[in-house]
Amino acid sequence: MAAIVEIENLRKVYDGGFEALKGVTLSIEEGEILALLGPNGAGKTTLISTICGITNPGSGAVRVAGHDVVADYRQARRMIGLVPQEINLEPFTKVIDTVRFSRGLFGKPRNDAFLKDLLTRLSLWDKKDSRTRELSGGMKRRVLIAKALAHEPRVLFLDEPTAGVDVELRKDMWDIVADLKAQGVTIILTTHYIEEAEAIADRVGVISKGELLLIEEKASLMQRFGQKHLQIDLQEPVSDIPETLASYGLILQEGGASVQYSYDTRGERTGITALLNDIAAAGLVLKDIKTEESSLEEIFVSLVSEGAA
Repeated sequence: MAAIVEIENLRKVYDGGFEALKGVTLSIEEGEILALLGPNGAGKTTLISTICGITNPGSGAVRVAGHDVVADYRQARRMIGLVPQEINLEPFTKVIDTVRFSRGLFGKPRNDAFLKDLLTRLSLWDKKDSRTRELSGGMKRRVLIAKALAHEPRVLFLDEPTAGVDVELRKDMWDIVADLKAQGVTIILTTHYIEEAEAIADRVGVISKGELLLIEEKASLMQRFGQKHLQIDLQEPVSDIPETLASYGLILQEGGASVQYSYDTRGERTGITALLNDIAAAGLVLKDIKTEESSLEEIFVSLVSEGAA
């Protein structure tokens, strides 16, 4: 699939010498959902702002659908919708007028049928005549998405779109993103909520201190870096792990009622069969066994820690 956003050796240094982006290179495919993860100050918002033309790059190049964001700014910007992190809406303007105005800013002809469909999909049509100051925080975020989509962009940037909203609304937002993807919209998402990336992203990028540490398909990332954990519940609690089991690196849990064994998913052998045999030989009686995989959050923390080292 062709890349719709191309970033080559992008650097940005602010006044005072702070280097926010350090040679970021990235291609984003048309129709994919890319989640950018990183701690505060990692460079996520600077990267988005540069692509969207809000911040000028120090050096390097950015193209959106083949249009350079500096040399061909107007054409590049028409391709982009941006949902900012901060809610900043004119409080006394009606929802429909706010969205209609955003469409007009990009030179698009009036299309009430399209806007009705857009607001309906975002559960905003019954609020179209409400002033934005009358809306809840969650509804205001929906208005921001409607504004960003009003001119029919091919690329949508969501900068912390669910920050501060409740869990139910967050899941609604995930459904909205999935619907947009089905329509062919490319979505770049920055988030602090690791489960958000785990739920909806096709690929995950990890950025820290202005550097892109990794960009990879989510499933491949979790398989490559993930570990599986085997939790073994015991019939009778133990105070210590027998010395004959020391080589397995078992962790005693829950007051001695269970032990945890971790193994690499990439290994040819898990060692589980030998472990279970040795547990029986040590006189321990099993009650239950269950496995779980590393979460994306654990992988993210590990990558950022390595990048900081």
